[in-house]
Amino acid sequence: MANSNFVDYVKIFARSGHGGGGSAHFRREKFVAFGGPDGGDGGKGGSIVLVGDRQYWTLIHLKYQRHQFAEDGQNGSGARSSGKDARDIVIPVPLGTVAKRLMEDPESGEQRYETVGEVTEHGERLVLLKGGRGGLGNWHFKSATNQTPRYAQPGEEGDEGTFILELKVLADVGLVGFPNAGKSTLLSVVSAAKPKIADYAFTTLEPNLGIVEVRDGRSFVMADIPGIIEGAHEGKGLGTRFLRHIERNSVLLFMIPADSDDIRNDYEILLGELTQYNPELLDKQRLLAITKCDMLDASLIEEMRAHLPEGVPSIFISSVAGLHIAELKDMLWQTLQA
Repeated sequence: MANSNFVDYVKIFARSGHGGGGSAHFRREKFVAFGGPDGGDGGKGGSIVLVGDRQYWTLIHLKYQRHQFAEDGQNGSGARSSGKDARDIVIPVPLGTVAKRLMEDPESGEQRYETVGEVTEHGERLVLLKGGRGGLGNWHFKSATNQTPRYAQPGEEGDEGTFILELKVLADVGLVGFPNAGKSTLLSVVSAAKPKIADYAFTTLEPNLGIVEVRDGRSFVMADIPGIIEGAHEGKGLGTRFLRHIERNSVLLFMIPADSDDIRNDYEILLGELTQYNPELLDKQRLLAITKCDMLDASLIEEMRAHLPEGVPSIFISSVAGLHIAELKDMLWQTLQA
């Protein structure tokens, strides 16, 4: 993980700019005895803005830029000249980024994170911190009873805060299973993705995405999520670090190898881990794929069907032998269109 370019969690400290102060200037020109107030307004302070960019797939560019400070607006000047607005700090982020702000209770001192918003569309803007407004110049305050106001409005102060940015991968289909269940192998077969594949647990340490082509030029995005073990919601294995990537998947494909001692029990364990992490995951459509079936004959497959979980569409596949891979893609496409 130390050499990985995939970063899906980063903490930053941001500060928006202060607004420029208004000017308490009076008109001074030759042959103009009583020029009156002509102080200009102050400029707006720079804001901190997140912008969705489909070209980004990781938050690594923020890993080494954890302090984001916007400039202050310029002060107003004479002749009603307004100060220059400060430039906003625009931070491009991958689609699926969630921003949370650290809040502290002034009485108890308890700290918590509140969700500011999320970026899911290309070009979508999310303002983390708004820049301070510029102050009004003294010409705004002149009246019939106060023709020479010698004061102006100061600029509004900016804001600052600590934020957590979390990336939740946007994919149509998420692969869910225990380590070494054949998830990465399936992704490498049905797409052009080249995830690391090896015969040991937790080979996959980060999500991998691949585009799966169906028929007639249609396609969908598949995500290979690192393996889940019993107790993952309590932090065992890789814990809940990557479970959040499943939240945005439309369909969950549970993958259990054919040599499992109890397929139904394994399915219930996986489903239980997702439920304890986020009960809303139960609302997603689910499919079950029994993997590594290249050594099974037809009679054994029929015998195993009686022990599969009820109410979940299932299919027996082999990524290496190409067994029922086309049927699996059709099943996933039909489920996505339902």
